[in-house]
Amino acid sequence: MEIYDIAVTGAGPAGCMAAIRGAQLGKKVILLERNDKIGRKLLLTANGRCNLTNTAPFEVFLEMFGKRGSFYREIFSKFSNQDLMDFFKKYGLKLKEEDNGRLFPITDDAKSVVDVLKRVLDVTGVNITYKFRLNHLKKDSDIFTLSSKDNKSIQAHNVILATGGTSYKFTGSTGDGFKIAESLGHHISQLNPSGVPLLIGEEWIHELQGITLEDVGLSIGVKGKIKSLPRGRLLLTHFGISGPVILDLSHNILDMMDENSDLTLYVDFKPDVSIEGFEENLMSDFLEYSRKSLKNYLQNHLPHNMVLPILECLSIDPQKKLNQITKKERKQLLKTIKSLPLTITGSLPSDKAMVTCTGVSKKEINPQTTESKLVKNLYFAGEIIAGCGRRGGYNLQQAFSTGYVAGESASHN
Repeated sequence: MEIYDIAVTGAGPAGCMAAIRGAQLGKKVILLERNDKIGRKLLLTANGRCNLTNTAPFEVFLEMFGKRGSFYREIFSKFSNQDLMDFFKKYGLKLKEEDNGRLFPITDDAKSVVDVLKRVLDVTGVNITYKFRLNHLKKDSDIFTLSSKDNKSIQAHNVILATGGTSYKFTGSTGDGFKIAESLGHHISQLNPSGVPLLIGEEWIHELQGITLEDVGLSIGVKGKIKSLPRGRLLLTHFGISGPVILDLSHNILDMMDENSDLTLYVDFKPDVSIEGFEENLMSDFLEYSRKSLKNYLQNHLPHNMVLPILECLSIDPQKKLNQITKKERKQLLKTIKSLPLTITGSLPSDKAMVTCTGVSKKEINPQTTESKLVKNLYFAGEIIAGCGRRGGYNLQQAFSTGYVAGESASHN
């Protein structure tokens, strides 16, 4: 049986880059993919547009990966966001920058990214085997044997596991790599998913699905203290809330939830004015438009479809004229518009998340090479590594960077 220098499992961004780098360094590389094509999940990223990376400075990249972001210091130094941009430009793909430093292919089509990877894999001579679902990995002496579900076998001196996590299971990310890693003695850190919508306890919110709250202020109650969150857009759903800010911060919010049994999210519909300033506005308006109904007046401050449900929660008659509103009711309205409380009860399951944060513990991976500290010549790349970053291109950069470093490190053994 032919013995490869490097066997890479998983043809996502991490696996493709690992295979390319190994082949560039003259190694005999085989790339094993369970689907019939490469980059299936990559085609779905950013609604099919593929947010490749971000123009953020180096230190910001580390910050975006939270408390253990320093793990990536050497990895991002060896293959940075600029290196990734240069890679795609070299092979003819122009990029464009959008808000908050996000980089996309100028085509707005993830397929153009996958096409580049496929072309470079072909040029560098990587042997790609499709329909190979890894079922077992064992090591005898210095040789790994990789066995598939249908009993096919491949042998290699080095193995790079880039099988992804458990998000978008229909693309093949079913957690197979976690089982393989565990069978070799690795621990899988059970972390919260990232880029996942949150569940809200208030049932009346569920009935407002489809409503978008533009540029609202957000804060969260933790251990009796209020923690400010970035402003942004919220989407109300049949189960709770979604939207860019929620997806960006879901991992952090769920981490807080692990420590505190319940969390309250506060929505500020008037983030540009202080609560004192808004109270003055209400008092002035109540005098000037005294004969106007409360229901009609509140449409100036709340989405139309939210007015009646909120007034029902407050037990205030929507037909009341402004000059009939009591001081107590005005205070209730003020508090609700400036800090509507929503109870966070959890999130959708991890297979609905954009990124899986669960993975092989970083404590068991060499941060300079991505090599296992438990099994020599075994490497990890991409989403299989525990933890995740914020949305905005950071996680794809992690995949490409860890893949590059894994491919280069495996080539030196």
